[in-house]
Amino acid sequence: MTRFTRKILLSATASAALALAANATAHEVHDCADAACETALLFADAPASTGAVTSLETPKYGTWGFDLSGMDRSVKPGDDFFKFANGTWDKTTAIPSDRVRWGNFNKLRELSDARLHAILEEAKAGKLQDPDAAKIAAGYAAFMDEALAEKLDAKPIAPELAEVRKVKTKDEFTALMGKANTTGFSSILPVGISIDAKAPTKYAVMSSTGGLGLPDRDYYLQPGFAAKKAKYQAYVEQLLTMIGWEKPAENAKAIVDFETKLAEASWSRVERRDRDKTYNPMTPTELAAYTPGFDWNRYLAASELPKVDRIVVTTNTAFPKFAKIYSDTPLETLKAWQAFHVADGAAPYLSKRFVQANYEFRNKELQGQPELQARWKRAAQFMDGAVGESIGRVYVARYFTPEAKAKMDDLVANIRTAMRNRIEKLEWMGPETKAQAQDKLAKFTVKIGYPVFWRDYSKLELKKDDLYGNAIRAGAFQWRRNVARLHQPVDKREWGMTPQTVNAYYNFANNEIVFPAAILQPPFFDPDADPAINYGGIGGVIGHEISHGFDDQGRKSDGNGVLRDWWTAEDNAKFKAQADKLGAQYSAFEPLPGAKVQGGLTMGENIGDLGGLSLGLDAYHASLKGGPAPVIDGLTGDQRVFLGWAQVWREKIRDEALRQQVVTDPHSPAYYRVNGTIRNIPGWYEAWDVKAGDKLYVAPEERVRIW
Repeated sequence: MTRFTRKILLSATASAALALAANATAHEVHDCADAACETALLFADAPASTGAVTSLETPKYGTWGFDLSGMDRSVKPGDDFFKFANGTWDKTTAIPSDRVRWGNFNKLRELSDARLHAILEEAKAGKLQDPDAAKIAAGYAAFMDEALAEKLDAKPIAPELAEVRKVKTKDEFTALMGKANTTGFSSILPVGISIDAKAPTKYAVMSSTGGLGLPDRDYYLQPGFAAKKAKYQAYVEQLLTMIGWEKPAENAKAIVDFETKLAEASWSRVERRDRDKTYNPMTPTELAAYTPGFDWNRYLAASELPKVDRIVVTTNTAFPKFAKIYSDTPLETLKAWQAFHVADGAAPYLSKRFVQANYEFRNKELQGQPELQARWKRAAQFMDGAVGESIGRVYVARYFTPEAKAKMDDLVANIRTAMRNRIEKLEWMGPETKAQAQDKLAKFTVKIGYPVFWRDYSKLELKKDDLYGNAIRAGAFQWRRNVARLHQPVDKREWGMTPQTVNAYYNFANNEIVFPAAILQPPFFDPDADPAINYGGIGGVIGHEISHGFDDQGRKSDGNGVLRDWWTAEDNAKFKAQADKLGAQYSAFEPLPGAKVQGGLTMGENIGDLGGLSLGLDAYHASLKGGPAPVIDGLTGDQRVFLGWAQVWREKIRDEALRQQVVTDPHSPAYYRVNGTIRNIPGWYEAWDVKAGDKLYVAPEERVRIW
């Protein structure tokens, strides 16, 4: 995903707390790798769609909500539950050529994008009835005008490249980076606006480290990624040549050397998850003294921020190192670095040669994607990011019923009750901490389907003949919107995702769980399905998001969203012991040779999965009201709950994308979200008669129970 696409998507489909990530330089900040992100997603992001869509109808799975034909009953459940539930599907399914992964989640995203495509085509034809129909039509027409893109070639970025060339001093370059939120420029120390973690009724200006063009610092530093780093340098040289920058080979090497130094000074993703360590408020004066040689006054003035007296610095110990690297780097290298990132960020919105070059490296080389996506698919994703709530208004009217919302309300209430009961029965937690945990649970806000008010895009101009300008204006619109409300109370009615997003999230600062309309479809949620499947599917998702409020980072905020320690020392130690045990389990998983899951990076999501499925099972039991569960096709109710969970995570992924995931993604690969989760739940052993000697068996004393 390009920097501009990510900037737009984050501004429109992630919460205000994600604003910091929106300002990161190309590809360096993953949506939720930083504690500053303050929001835990069910998935890493909302991957783009693929494949031919012949229907806009909601999918169905089997006759009662589960696809029996996808099972492989030759596999023993206790040896590999993922393959038992999904093995035939896995054997008979190919990843489409324009995708790096494929599964039930992606199918829903494909459906969502196809529905968006239909809405966009209506707008283009002048048939859409919506206040923003003309804006939608113009933005979509601009993206689809490939002939104009060919004619313009690199002209759209010529003014920015000229501005880079005019820079004569480091201070001028610092000011140039300060404009990163409103232009195509990048910054090594991006600033953003987020909810203040220790005063969550207010917004705060935040700053973190950026500047990297590869997915993570490991790509620069680990020998296993040396080939990718070399290909990156070739890509940098290619783009510099395409824009006519002098000495492309020499400058490409200097750029990669510069970014390598930044990578060496950057925090790891595991370190960046720690919300206690990433909350470091400073005054601009203190920050200037902390980073000698970096002119913060000039930088902040260029950012269009009003005068601020406080900046929350996240990766604080890296800041002096970044300032030193910046001071030591020749201006000509910095200018070449900026020029490359302008071209790299803009490439998907320029002519075919730029689009293709960007795809060849970013998608094919780094993730193994064999084919570029169709233009309409890229257009749908772009428009979802630019004016997503306007399109969402139409989407909800067509595809989300009040009945579905009412049933979700009931499911959420049942899962909350299950969580309340589990907290009360915890043997390892003392009464003082339990009371605080129950208070937090009681204060959860639940958002289902769509916002109570729709975003006003009246100040955003989208032109039918200016695709690159539309991308810039969409990012600048969100930044200026955030700046305008910097000193206003946090708007807790706001959503961080559009209704058509196939995902869900928990927001730490707002203490809220959010479920967009698009995820409330099979296989996650089907009002007509067997309840056990729904409790294993969307019930597990609801429980997952609730559990994020009590994972290793979510637990650090109280019921009002305030980042503070409300745990007794004894309970804190007990929690950490269980979390460390879970982390060790996942760190032992090796999906590819030399590519191990990072238990520390995926900790929050693993706790969410374990808690979520446990809560889904408990809530299903409660829904029976003491009666027996029906047996369907020879499967008990408990068995169907676990199958519902496994069906949700039915996914295939290309090796290159998987290697990138284990380095950058706080979510474990789908395979382990099944097998790594169920092996800690006693009910799974009972449901499937799993015994010692089975490959997934974990002795009772080694199983992890946190919530």
